[in-house]
Amino acid sequence: MCRDDNKADLKRFFIKLVAITFAIIVIINISYNLIFEEKLERINKFLTFGDKASIEQLKDKIRSEIKKGLNKGKILNEEDKILLNKLYLKIKDEFKEIE
Repeated sequence: MCRDDNKADLKRFFIKLVAITFAIIVIINISYNLIFEEKLERINKFLTFGDKASIEQLKDKIRSEIKKGLNKGKILNEEDKILLNKLYLKIKDEFKEIE
């Protein structure tokens, strides 16, 4: 009788062990997908960047953004203008050193 109880306890233990292991695997899988999904999409886009269709799509996106920018009254805000001007002056000075 004691042996039957041990078998039943062992059977319940293994069922619980399998259920808990399965639950842990599911939780890890879901959390991994939620955390790294966006990063994996970026990596995947980067890896498929050499594809002809992807390049054409990127070109079209750049063209549409340029057209949107040209339709605006001001393309750059004041802070960007200052930064670009400083960059321009620094590059200009470096080219003077070459001559």
